Amino acid sequence: MAKTYIEERAIELAHYVIENKSTVRETAKKFYISKSTVHKDIVERLQSFDKSLYLEVKRVLDENKAERHLRGGLATRKKYRGE
Repeated sequence: MAKTYIEERAIELAHYVIENKSTVRETAKKFYISKSTVHKDIVERLQSFDKSLYLEVKRVLDENKAERHLRGGLATRKKYRGE
C-alpha cells in the first residue's frame, strides 16, 4: 500500500524533530504549518503506523517539555534586559 501524503509528512516531521532536537513550534515554523498539525501528525498519526519512530520523537518531545520552563525563564530575562 502506498503511503498517503499525511503519512509521508508525519514521517518527515518526525525525522526533522529527532535530527534537530526541535520543538513543535520550531518545526511548525520550518514547514509553514500550524503547531496543531505538527502535534497531531507526530503524536497521534505517527503512532498508528510507525511505532518505533513515534517512540524516538516522543523522547525528544518529552525532553523539550522538561526544559520548557528553563527556556521561558531565559526569554523573560532577555526581554527585561533589553536584549
